[in-house]
Amino acid sequence: MKVILLQDVKSLGKKGEIVNVNDGYARNFILPKKLGAEANSKNLNDLKLQKDNEAKIAKEHLEAAKSLGEQLKAGQVELSIKVGEGGKTFGSVSSKEIATAVREQMNLEIDKKKIQLKEAIKTLGTHDVPVKLHPEVTAELKVVVKEEV
Repeated sequence: MKVILLQDVKSLGKKGEIVNVNDGYARNFILPKKLGAEANSKNLNDLKLQKDNEAKIAKEHLEAAKSLGEQLKAGQVELSIKVGEGGKTFGSVSSKEIATAVREQMNLEIDKKKIQLKEAIKTLGTHDVPVKLHPEVTAELKVVVKEEV
């Protein structure tokens, strides 16, 4: 019997896959536990519509991430930190501070977890910081660190 999986089933398949199983396994385990549905024409059509809708939503998310990436590349963020004698900095600039500065200076919402700093910025100057907006989109944000006056 062909079954459309409604949930991931270990050793059988992932959600949305069409698998071939024994009739007894389908009748006694998969269908009663609502792990799958029989692969008739109505359910197959519903699955196709659902996958089309998911693809459309994924495309919209990708387009939104690309446009946000272009805005980030075009702009820059300025931050200031305290500096002592000899140009030695006190403290550092973290991803949380960068996200807050982007919100205040560029009016864009970015989650601090998407800012990919290898380590906190501890020097003055201009730094290119990668921001992963989508699995396929990573933008470079210019962060200018100045001396606090």
